[in-house]
Amino acid sequence: MALLELKRVSRCFQQKRQVVRAVDQVSLAIAPREIVCLVGESGCGKTTTGKLAAGLLEPSEGKILFEGKEVAHLQGAEFARYRRAVQMVHQDPFSSLNPVRTIYQTLSAPLLYHRLAADERAARRRAIELLELVDLTPAEEILDKFPHQLSGGQRQRVAVARALTVNPQFIVADEAVSMVDVSIRASLLNMLLRLNRELGVSFLFITHDLALARYFAREGRIGVMYTGRLVELARTPNLIRQPQHPYTAALISAIPEADPRITRTKERIRLRSDDVPRLTDLPPGCHFHPRCPVWVEGKCDRMQPALAPLLPDHAVACHAPLDGRAPERTEV
Repeated sequence: MALLELKRVSRCFQQKRQVVRAVDQVSLAIAPREIVCLVGESGCGKTTTGKLAAGLLEPSEGKILFEGKEVAHLQGAEFARYRRAVQMVHQDPFSSLNPVRTIYQTLSAPLLYHRLAADERAARRRAIELLELVDLTPAEEILDKFPHQLSGGQRQRVAVARALTVNPQFIVADEAVSMVDVSIRASLLNMLLRLNRELGVSFLFITHDLALARYFAREGRIGVMYTGRLVELARTPNLIRQPQHPYTAALISAIPEADPRITRTKERIRLRSDDVPRLTDLPPGCHFHPRCPVWVEGKCDRMQPALAPLLPDHAVACHAPLDGRAPERTEV
């Protein structure tokens, strides 16, 4: 049974006299201990999907299930358990941490509120354990500092430690390493992978960087979003090696390689247009067809494709999946 499941979930926002569908009919099931990455361009609905999963937004349509039970129907102790089990780590740790609270005050508040620590002394001991768990040492020297006294990487580790205070089963990490130096991103990702391995925490990791998703979800799955819809979902090795949606193939072709000589000579997929459609003015049919190099006239421009299995553990929403056919490429 899935730990958390989204069933045909949509989220609409009112913009003046127009209804904007930021998330459109997204279905996604995440198992215990699983890592799923959501990737796509800015504004594609990744963060809104994460907030829906974390319970920070209510769906306009569809259902969200936690351990098989619809979240909207949970009450009392069951709803409190869901709120503790599903936590979120935001993109900007400086904004998500209270600037007038010390690190100890930030970590002890949920411990004392949920009675996970008997008193202040026990809360301090547990706070030290949590800081050590996220590789912030010596923890005693950090506890009484304020967020502005820490580096960006240290603040993000504190944000992760705060999410761990209530022993969650599932963490939504929204661009959790995008605001730290490149030099420490790998250590943060390895720390999150260790939490997945040792504590069994499931992750929905949101990023615009497909190379980062390939690293973090190397044993999990990657979902690709475009204009609010999930267009491809597969095991990471399968998606990287054999993408079926032309948009996914274009993203993969744009990943820089470690060797700059390879990057300079790497072939890129040529799209028909570089312009991403606005959510307020989406084209008919498949939203990607104005940019797609393999679109089928009379089909892609008229009918919206649904996400459907194409290969084992590989689903795609496309009328003309690649399936071994290479779209036109150009050297850059």
